[in-house]
Amino acid sequence: MDGFSTISSMRLFRRGAYVLALAFPLGGGAAKAEVNWEKVPNSKINLGEVVWSNVDNGKTQREIAKSNIKEDSVEKISQDKRTQENLDEIVESNIKEDSVEKISQDKKTEEDIVEITESSDKDDSVEKEAEAIRKNDNPVEITESNTKKDSIENDNEATLVLISEVVIKGLENHPDEDRLRYAAYDAMNIRPGSRVSRLQLKRDLNSIYATGWFSGLEIQPIDTPLGVQLSVNVQPNPIFTEVEIIPSNSLLTQSIIRDIFKTDFGKTLNLNVLKLRMNKLKDWYSKRGFSLARISGPNRITPKGKVQLKVQEGTISDVEVVFLDEEGNSIRENGKPVRGKTKRWVIDRELLSRPGLTFNRNDLESDIKRLYGLSLFSDIKVTLKPIVGEPGKITILLGITEQRTGSLTGGLGYSGAQGFFGSAGLQEKNLLGRSWSSDLNFTYGEYGALVTFSLADPWIKGNKYKKSFRTSLFLSRDVPQEFRSSEGGNIAGVSDYYQVPGSSETSKVYDIDYAHSGINAAAFSSVPAAKSSDSNTSWFDYEGDSVLLKRSGAKFSFSRPLNGGDPFKKSPWAVLWGMDFQKIRPIDYSSKDRPYGAVSANYTNNSASNKDVICIAFNCAKENTLFGVRGAMTYNKLDNPRNPTSGNYLSLGSEQYVSIGENSPTFNRAKASYSYFIPIKWLKLHKGCRPKSGEKASCPQTLAFQLKAGTVVGDLPPYEAFCLGGSRSIRGWSSCDLAVSRAFGEASAEYRVPIWRMISGNVFIDGGTDLNTQKNVPGNPGKLLGKQGSGFSIGSGLSFNTPVGPLRIEAASKDLEGDWRYNVGFGWKF
Repeated sequence: MDGFSTISSMRLFRRGAYVLALAFPLGGGAAKAEVNWEKVPNSKINLGEVVWSNVDNGKTQREIAKSNIKEDSVEKISQDKRTQENLDEIVESNIKEDSVEKISQDKKTEEDIVEITESSDKDDSVEKEAEAIRKNDNPVEITESNTKKDSIENDNEATLVLISEVVIKGLENHPDEDRLRYAAYDAMNIRPGSRVSRLQLKRDLNSIYATGWFSGLEIQPIDTPLGVQLSVNVQPNPIFTEVEIIPSNSLLTQSIIRDIFKTDFGKTLNLNVLKLRMNKLKDWYSKRGFSLARISGPNRITPKGKVQLKVQEGTISDVEVVFLDEEGNSIRENGKPVRGKTKRWVIDRELLSRPGLTFNRNDLESDIKRLYGLSLFSDIKVTLKPIVGEPGKITILLGITEQRTGSLTGGLGYSGAQGFFGSAGLQEKNLLGRSWSSDLNFTYGEYGALVTFSLADPWIKGNKYKKSFRTSLFLSRDVPQEFRSSEGGNIAGVSDYYQVPGSSETSKVYDIDYAHSGINAAAFSSVPAAKSSDSNTSWFDYEGDSVLLKRSGAKFSFSRPLNGGDPFKKSPWAVLWGMDFQKIRPIDYSSKDRPYGAVSANYTNNSASNKDVICIAFNCAKENTLFGVRGAMTYNKLDNPRNPTSGNYLSLGSEQYVSIGENSPTFNRAKASYSYFIPIKWLKLHKGCRPKSGEKASCPQTLAFQLKAGTVVGDLPPYEAFCLGGSRSIRGWSSCDLAVSRAFGEASAEYRVPIWRMISGNVFIDGGTDLNTQKNVPGNPGKLLGKQGSGFSIGSGLSFNTPVGPLRIEAASKDLEGDWRYNVGFGWKF
């Protein structure tokens, strides 16, 4: 019995005396009670004497107990020790996730054991021996037998005792008396009339403890003429009333605790049920990402039923960042550490996992996703290092490999605004290591050229609202879409124009470069010269070349989500405001002024009508200045920004331009759009729409709707009017070929379905109207170019999923008249 503490109890029977010895392990292991049941001659019985037998060497020492200690008192203290040891083992077993038979390797401290079961009637000398037993300093065995250890064990194993009766005591007047009595009986295999050995009694003893209902157990064998009566005195656990969590500032609130333990309060405490509830507490942490949380205890159970549990949630002590090279090394070959370009605060502001906070795996995963979303890093390795000597604390180590952020770009393309074009650019996504994005771009196309320099800060340093900033400088020359038409001709350049006051729109206007029969015999050098010769005739200097708008200026904007000051909160609402300043000159390709324009298709016999000549700029000036303030608000609940299948998107915007000079107009332009997506599964062509058992469905199929509207109030320059038609508008018409209007309305419905691998298909219908406002645009360029103002189109197409979004190829009709148009572009229409 090496390593066991054995507590023996003697009882006098009519035919002699028996010794009942219960042994419990002190160094951990299964909760097994050693039971020695020995018959002792009457001559050796002494009620005032306790024999201590050293288990290690088999030697016997005697210590005379105090005369005022009754036999029952000595036995109760012994049984309390046994109860105490078994309760410790059962509690430790409940904390583990293996079985009741397993004991935790971390033994309860002496203070915890004393708090759980503390006997008030312990004698000083007995208390010293109890402490020696708990500390395992001197494993001893209490017995009255001087027989050799091996001989005793062999005799006990072979000895069978007839059981005449089994009586459960200690539950009188207990509120759960019947329930606990049945639990104790059911746990025992010993029945009246059976002959039992020491091993069988030990097993039943452990079984009673394993029920979890009892904190103490005392067995009294009584000899009767019919055999031995087993009197089992049990001490039930207290009525469960309260759970105290240590520390008190844990994440577990009282409402959470009440919700988990609500069915147990007011009932007798069961340690097995307590284990299940502790597992639920752990599950509560795990489901919320607190994967390092540990629940231990009970540290203390008071007689009033208050259970104390200890929570170790796992605290982040520090977050360390180490830059790695492409091979994953933090030290270069020359022995110097790898230095990163990115500022440390750029990384820290993306982390929700910070020192002093409770570790959360979900937060850490979100942190890594945000860091990858910066497009600055090619690899991020995460290591959790425990702090030596500080249980429950860790250091998060981030090993970051930076990617190349500078690039030289170039390409060819086609757009409705510029036709075929080529572009080249220089980009840097991590300017000065601050995650700033800079872009110098040059584009030259069929209808113009553009040079821009832009700078964007995705998150202004120190701003808790995650406010971003963007600014750009630009210089462009392009043929405005408002003055072009695929069928009605174009607005050609006119360098000067004179209209006879009071003349009608249908009156003739003559080109000064030619002689006109009955009007002028020779050409004039200028419009003022023609006017001086004949002021009753309208004159213009028709150049016939393309009209371009030269724009130069700058603009900036601030935007932020409405997150209430929490930069990590996902808010569907976002706002934007900014300013815009630009100068606009109507010119030709040689940079000569073209303040007027005339419909090329209506220029016949070197003349046209007054209505065919319009002002290109506001006030027919050679240059306009636009200064405005703009604001916008968006609501985004889409499930996927590139390929949405559910949710909705709302956009509201307004631009207010104010006059800052003679040729500076004042007007307001407002615009709104709303998109709505309904997920459906009408067709199952793609294999992702037919997942096998255990596979996840991948079927981005949706029914989508969009409404758009806008209006302009004030002094509208014709080049700032709304355009209808194009791949982002009514797809049956070329860009700006349906209308040039002061106000408009559009509606679209589309069905998108995956077909095969990366190929998807769509069927759509678009409709739009100028709301009869083309005539309200100065000069009425839309009507002059034969744009019908309203129409609808039906079409279909294919899209190919690419890393930059869907590559879309579509065919759409004009009002079902058999005239089809083909569109090619990246991204869905909405």
